[in-house]
Amino acid sequence: MDFLWTPWRYRYLAEAGTDDRCIFCAALALNDDAKAQIVFRGKLSFIILNRFPYTTGHVMIVPYAHVADLPQSDPEALAEIMRLAQRMQTVLSNIYHPQGFNLGMNLGRCAGAGVTGHLHMHMLPRWIGDANFMTTVAETRMEPEELTTTYEKLKRALAA
Repeated sequence: MDFLWTPWRYRYLAEAGTDDRCIFCAALALNDDAKAQIVFRGKLSFIILNRFPYTTGHVMIVPYAHVADLPQSDPEALAEIMRLAQRMQTVLSNIYHPQGFNLGMNLGRCAGAGVTGHLHMHMLPRWIGDANFMTTVAETRMEPEELTTTYEKLKRALAA
């Protein structure tokens, strides 16, 4: 049997479910966007890299308010999230030239939410054939770009 080592994922697996802090509120509290990997701050929401991305450029668009569901959310924050998604699609298209996008929210643990208390929307660039054998056979994803490189590219593009 062959093994592929992904030591960077161990911290995520080991800590899953052991920390009651909200990862989004903790990222904001750092007051260090590079360390938190916040690529853009809007008036009511922000864009942050997913630390364990499914594809290069996988971001999350998050309201500042710590709310779990759409009915609790400020309508203006929800509108800004969609405007940021629109802008992010343009940025990701210009940088990575994907052939499509996945965009969505998982509300509640049974719906697949890893962070249940703080609403957020995922945006993932996609390419034909990007679901390689590694995902199917080994539940492993192959990322061609380090997060720091992705962060710098997106931060620069969003600042323009």
